[in-house]
Amino acid sequence: MDDLDLTTLQRGEAPLLISIPHLGSRIPPELQPLYTDEALTVADTDWHLDRLYDFAAELGATVLGAKLSRYVIDLNRPPNDESLYPGQTTTGLCPTETFRGEPVYRPGCEPDEQRKQRRVADYWRPYHERLQAELTRLRERHAHVVLWEAHSIASVLPRLFDGKLPDLNLGTQDGRTAAPALQAAAEAAAADSPFTWIANGRFKGGYITRHFGSPQQGVHAIQLEMCQSVYMSEHAPFAYDETRAALVQPVLRRMIEGVLRALATL
Repeated sequence: MDDLDLTTLQRGEAPLLISIPHLGSRIPPELQPLYTDEALTVADTDWHLDRLYDFAAELGATVLGAKLSRYVIDLNRPPNDESLYPGQTTTGLCPTETFRGEPVYRPGCEPDEQRKQRRVADYWRPYHERLQAELTRLRERHAHVVLWEAHSIASVLPRLFDGKLPDLNLGTQDGRTAAPALQAAAEAAAADSPFTWIANGRFKGGYITRHFGSPQQGVHAIQLEMCQSVYMSEHAPFAYDETRAALVQPVLRRMIEGVLRALATL
């Protein structure tokens, strides 16, 4: 399986790369017999984010999206499967449970360490290499670039967090992965919206944000974890909701445009 089978890529020239590592819903046919019927619904996909961010082309953004499901391998986890949130319930590099605690694999079919590392080589590494290549390309053109990590999640998941998640959850690893002016610009746009929001709350940024975000090197990474309830149905078949999406999409655009304006002042 080559890179074209693993990712989608829309190239732009602006200092903006939008990464959507959990967009994919495919499980390779040879792996499907290992999975439970529930897992084959790939419910924990970050559904429709390519559609929600379709304004990105007008901004000149580069957009990288995954095709494979996070149930095959989670591209936003470290390759050594180290926990990003020690002491909190999370899912791993090759998840064995869904967000709701249901088994992903049929009994005895969980991948062992050797198979996990094979998936790292075959599926995880190509996404990260392509992401790095695009950041390098943009950095050759711009002194500073923004890596916007686009994510979404069900708004209520008792196994992972208490109560209902705020609508918009910004993460910069407590300010480490982006210049303060950029975070402030994203926060200002979120605050000037009808949606609830928080910065560096339950979600501070996953592996991609933490690994690639390096303001000193000109790469400013911001993760937005968004409640799916603001733009789609959170129940199968996970339909896109045009009415709700029309309310949040302009907010996303204003957040990103504000960040880009702040970037231009650095």
